[in-house]
Amino acid sequence: MPTIETEYKGGLRTQATHVASGNAILTDAPVDNHGKGEAFSPTDLTSASLGSCMMTIMGIVAEREGIDLAGTTMDITKTMAASPRRIAKIEVSFSVKSNVPLTDEQRQKLQNAARTCPVALSLHPDIEQVVNFAF
Repeated sequence: MPTIETEYKGGLRTQATHVASGNAILTDAPVDNHGKGEAFSPTDLTSASLGSCMMTIMGIVAEREGIDLAGTTMDITKTMAASPRRIAKIEVSFSVKSNVPLTDEQRQKLQNAARTCPVALSLHPDIEQVVNFAF
């Protein structure tokens, strides 16, 4: 059974459906690449996947440590290269909120968790990953 089923909707748009849950994501080509920019582009989803994966793995570590990270946020900035057109850099900036003061060791564990999440380790090494944390 597939994990995701995707349909081309026309007009440079696709709809990807998560088979197990039925949740769907619409993509659109960005304005600078012939699209309307009215939805996530595929490269936006790559960047969002990196951030979500980092935050999820941080959450796993935090739960193990008895830390509640509710309210933690991040900003993601994607930079494209022109030739060949590809993601050149993804910057992820975390604003970490915690229910308890964090020790230096806990901060390091959270940072390591983010930087070694499966998506971070799966991206091509030519994609620069810049990760910042504000605790």
